[in-house]
Amino acid sequence: MRFLLRLIINGLAIWFTAFLLNGVELTEADDGWGTVLVVAVVALVFTLVNLVVKPIVRIFALPLTILTLGLFRLVINALMVLLTSWITEFTDFGLHVDGFWWALLAGIVIGIAVWLIELIIPERHRR
Repeated sequence: MRFLLRLIINGLAIWFTAFLLNGVELTEADDGWGTVLVVAVVALVFTLVNLVVKPIVRIFALPLTILTLGLFRLVINALMVLLTSWITEFTDFGLHVDGFWWALLAGIVIGIAVWLIELIIPERHRR
């Protein structure tokens, strides 16, 4: 249940980010259900990247994170967005990011969107 909720939250955040930023695009779909499918696949890849790869990268980047007083976590988030973009380019359901700076901005927007969505959801449903 928690994974499914995380998947939905990430999907909404990615959709909002692609809607808001010109440098972040989701693959065009013919109809509304196609768009939902594209967002679902990209959210699944993004969620799995955040569950598997991100903790490993955070451990190895801990000295840099401490040295930059936590700002390097923004770079890690941007790298996770770029990795998701790279993985989904091999499928028909893609996320395209126009470069590192757009990925950095997308990581910030996704982080804020996830935080706002989690404020709306009662805490008993997040566990």
